[in-house]
Amino acid sequence: MRGGRLTQPERQQIALGLADGLAYAEIARRLERPTSTVTREVMRNGGPTAYRADLAQRATEHRARRRRSAPPREQAPGRDDEAVREYEEAFTTLLMRQGLPKMAARVLACLFIADTVSLTAPELVRRLQVSPASVSKAIGFLEEQGLVRREREEGRRERYSVDDDVWYRSTVAGARGTAQIAEIARQGVDIVGRGTLTAARLENVARFSDFVSESILRAAEQAREILHSGPGAAPDGPSEAPEDAEPGPERG
Repeated sequence: MRGGRLTQPERQQIALGLADGLAYAEIARRLERPTSTVTREVMRNGGPTAYRADLAQRATEHRARRRRSAPPREQAPGRDDEAVREYEEAFTTLLMRQGLPKMAARVLACLFIADTVSLTAPELVRRLQVSPASVSKAIGFLEEQGLVRREREEGRRERYSVDDDVWYRSTVAGARGTAQIAEIARQGVDIVGRGTLTAARLENVARFSDFVSESILRAAEQAREILHSGPGAAPDGPSEAPEDAEPGPERG
């Protein structure tokens, strides 16, 4: 597959593919590009419903000019700046696909990848090349979600850091959402009438969702200590599913 930056004609093909309802993987196949490249391109430029090739091209050119004029970031010895930048973009795209607003995703990814324990608002502004107001709004949103911590230093300067339990809480929230699916599916069994094809389908969804939710919650609780330990740490052991339960399908 081809590498390098997307061209204007390629962006036009992406826009046409989205208009035709094609999946990212199919658009990427036609361009001979990785699916992740197309996904990142679309998500950082308005999403599938608002993507426009001309605006995406101008945004890319603007970012390139901004990077050339921006002061170099301090990187650990041996790091490839471009590779780190690409990774940060991929991380940001993933967070956006998980539901975070674009600027909140950029700030959170920046905090995770930073070589320091915490960053100040001016440091985030310099790293992301955005306005102080944008950073302030993103930090406020992330704080409401419990994703970052605010610490006040001597004077009035504040520093922001990533909450170690962010992935634990996110996993638990997802598992509880799956449990709610089980609950609503089971409510439907009596409504549509037991013994019907629909009731059987809903009961299967409920049983599956219950099992997945309970398994994830047990595993998250057992693995939580990893978030507060050093590299190479492992939980005490895998969670044990009920003996009579069938394993769920692999998640993509």
